[in-house]
Amino acid sequence: MVQVKQIMLDVLKPHRPTVLEVASAIAALAGDYRVRITVQAVDEKTESVLIEVEGANIDMETIDETMRGLGASVHSIDMVEVVGGES
Repeated sequence: MVQVKQIMLDVLKPHRPTVLEVASAIAALAGDYRVRITVQAVDEKTESVLIEVEGANIDMETIDETMRGLGASVHSIDMVEVVGGES
């Protein structure tokens, strides 16, 4: 089974929730998620951010649902690291 170990997302989000709140919401999805957010650009209503998530088996679908629930949208997956295992 293939497991996603690390992913980097290009995300557009409103100013609220803050990056701390977004990082906390993602980290709360799994006990081993490590989240780093870098703000790339800020305009009047939104922020463009890079979100890096590391973990044993990242669930991208749940992260995407969480982002939409926070009013953010994932523009692209800019980097991904996967590990293959035995079936």
